[in-house]
Amino acid sequence: MDVGLLILRLVVGLTVAAHGTQKLFGWFGGYGLAGTGGFFEQLGFRPGKVQAALAGLAELGGGLLLATGLATPVGSALITMVMVVAIGSVHLPKGFWVSDGGFEYNLLVIASVFALACTGPGEYSIDAAAGLAMSGLKFGLAALVAGFVLGGGALLGRKAPASAPAR
Repeated sequence: MDVGLLILRLVVGLTVAAHGTQKLFGWFGGYGLAGTGGFFEQLGFRPGKVQAALAGLAELGGGLLLATGLATPVGSALITMVMVVAIGSVHLPKGFWVSDGGFEYNLLVIASVFALACTGPGEYSIDAAAGLAMSGLKFGLAALVAGFVLGGGALLGRKAPASAPAR
């Protein structure tokens, strides 16, 4: 079981962390803060570069926490927050399937990190090496609720896209 948890943590955590580096640094074909910030502005997140940096840091930090098995519920909450924002601002109107731009991928990520927060990171983790026991349904639900509350707050803070100047 511990090897399975390690593999799941590494794949999900490092994939999410890589998405964060796309936003922050333009790595792996990303647009960096300028490009991502411009996209975020179009979605109503202002200031765009600041919001892009926060999203990128949440993905990078949450992904690395998950991958290393350190404070897994905190990493889960950060990742859930970003996925909730992505669903609410881009993917929900496009339906379920990712092939149509839907929220399928985001839902799989949320379910994966929720499961990891519930089960814990396993024996091959920093938490286990440090003797930290932060797992179980209470930790999983706390991470899930925190992610939804924080993501919902970000969605509620959006502003209407700027309209073109009148001629």
